[in-house]
Amino acid sequence: MQERKGSRRRRRTGNGESTKGLRREKETTLSHEKESWKPGNLLYPLPAVMVSCQRPGEKPNIITLAWAGTICSSPAMVSISIRPERHSYGIIKETGEFVINLVNRELTYATDYCGVKSGRDVDKFKEMNLTPLYSDTAAAPSIKESPVNIFCRVTQVITLGSHDVFLAEVTGITVDKDYMDEKGKFHLNSTGLVAYSHGEYFQLGEKLGKFGYSVQKK
Repeated sequence: MQERKGSRRRRRTGNGESTKGLRREKETTLSHEKESWKPGNLLYPLPAVMVSCQRPGEKPNIITLAWAGTICSSPAMVSISIRPERHSYGIIKETGEFVINLVNRELTYATDYCGVKSGRDVDKFKEMNLTPLYSDTAAAPSIKESPVNIFCRVTQVITLGSHDVFLAEVTGITVDKDYMDEKGKFHLNSTGLVAYSHGEYFQLGEKLGKFGYSVQKK
């Protein structure tokens, strides 16, 4: 949760510098008192992704989304949520295909641009100097500059409220060979992936652990 406006404090250190925000305070100083808010979306951070799509005979388009996620591992399935008024909504609903392109530091500016500009008005691939990459198995192009491209086929559209949810099966994946080592291992966490949190973009940082480390024998 955000801080209450009246509760922000600055603590002075011995050298006169101010320590800003609760992030830098020791956990022992936190009271963990709670304030109730009305229902809303505070499930952050989320992956910032660029979703590419294309109608036959038209230019390809990109929509930036943060509401995207994994929903099943076998079969591999994902979901994306889009407002019906968005240009890409109609394209994806008609074609039944899209590509989730993961975002790294170098793509952050383009990611923001593709989230605030409409494909009705601009050619986002052209304006951001991005390369549409076509395959033999999908009509929707991927973004060549993205480190990971996840090809998806829509299986169901669920109407909710402000957004509709597209459930999709993963039909293929391509990865950037620049992040492959000599043994053929792909180093996803070395690609500089970007997350979106409460209106801001962040690059993933310090590794804190790995799956299962809490029960791993020392």
